[in-house]
Amino acid sequence: MTELLTGWITHQRWFAGKGRPIDELVVDSDVELTHGLRHLIISVRQAGTRDRYQLLLGTGGDTSGRYSHARIGDGCYDAAYDPDLTATLLTGMAEGRDLGPLRFRHLEGVEIDTSLRSLVLGAEQSNTSLVYGETYICKMFRRLIPGLNPELEIVTALARNGSHHIAQPYSWIEAELDGEPTTLAMTQEFLATANDGWALALASVRDLYASLDPSASDAGGDFSSEAYRLGVATAEVHHELAAAFPTDVMETQEVKQMIEDHRRRLAGAVHEVPELAEHARVAQEAYQRVADVISEIPVQRVHGDYHLGQVMRTTGDWVVLDFEGEPGQPLAERRALSSPLRDVAGMLRSFDYAARHLLAGHPDAEQLRPRAIEWAELNRSSFLAGYSAGGGRLHAEDAVLLRALELVKAVYEVTYEARNRPTWLPIPLAAFQMGR
Repeated sequence: MTELLTGWITHQRWFAGKGRPIDELVVDSDVELTHGLRHLIISVRQAGTRDRYQLLLGTGGDTSGRYSHARIGDGCYDAAYDPDLTATLLTGMAEGRDLGPLRFRHLEGVEIDTSLRSLVLGAEQSNTSLVYGETYICKMFRRLIPGLNPELEIVTALARNGSHHIAQPYSWIEAELDGEPTTLAMTQEFLATANDGWALALASVRDLYASLDPSASDAGGDFSSEAYRLGVATAEVHHELAAAFPTDVMETQEVKQMIEDHRRRLAGAVHEVPELAEHARVAQEAYQRVADVISEIPVQRVHGDYHLGQVMRTTGDWVVLDFEGEPGQPLAERRALSSPLRDVAGMLRSFDYAARHLLAGHPDAEQLRPRAIEWAELNRSSFLAGYSAGGGRLHAEDAVLLRALELVKAVYEVTYEARNRPTWLPIPLAAFQMGR
């Protein structure tokens, strides 16, 4: 079995060790959930590091061939794709079962409909989500990190306080990992009729590019009113997070240390991506401005990976998803207190991406670039106006910090695009222009 898993796991989108040989694969835990379904926790060692993953293993054999795309080897397959077997997960959470080391739990007062069948939601990278009917979405965290997942921690706290900007949480699965209760999966309300923020923004950009009217505010797909509402919702979520979790203040010495950390990351990015070198001075000056002007920074729990793909527009309001924080970062860092302007900066960068990424390879890119800039600036300013109207803090000195945090995000984007999508590299590089 370990040999089969070693060959199979390297081809999965959620496997974090691509491109490196596997030194050893060990099955740490093997629990039978029901006939034909086993839950595995797998340790993978690569170059002295160990990562752990979870797998639902179907062992009854797929005689129909329906799950050939999930085949692992003769007689076994990834059972996340088998609704006849994944019903066990929903039932376990509804009934609060304990199966070996696995604990299935639900929120107090919640009733779960166990009759619904699941379907795997596509296009995910690090997790696998099962949609049960049009009611629940169960996110299975493939790569396991010991401890309480920030998303489960945050949405349950916000739900208790009556937030209407989150998808209602219902239940979760956990187990001990390195002596810590560790989240394996969680189930929330599935927003079947909601629209993804990124998709809505792109529809607006495409409408502008196709319109005879050159003005972003006059084109038929104007997004600015939605950007304003999203700003209001973001401020309200930040207030809810501050009410649900401890807050603090980053003192002068900590501010200086933060700036030094950002400078080191900038130097590393310049070394890796030479195209950034000519823009580095802009970031350095923005960082120095923070050190000169700001002596303390209010910090709290934040989203940590905030962009248009993390928000959904329902008929009533904006809903925020995926409070896991920056993918790949240590759990302690993802749960650490930070300035809420970090989220604001992330969303501002997302508006730039929505406006500009369609220009990559476009035959009329030069003619359309002014429209892209206008669209981004209109929606950035609308978002900030909404954030301020919703009670978000945007004082004069906050603008200094916000600019620096935008460039911190852009530095990260430069290295990401250079590694993964070189044709998109001009998008983050444009953030360093002095006119911004």
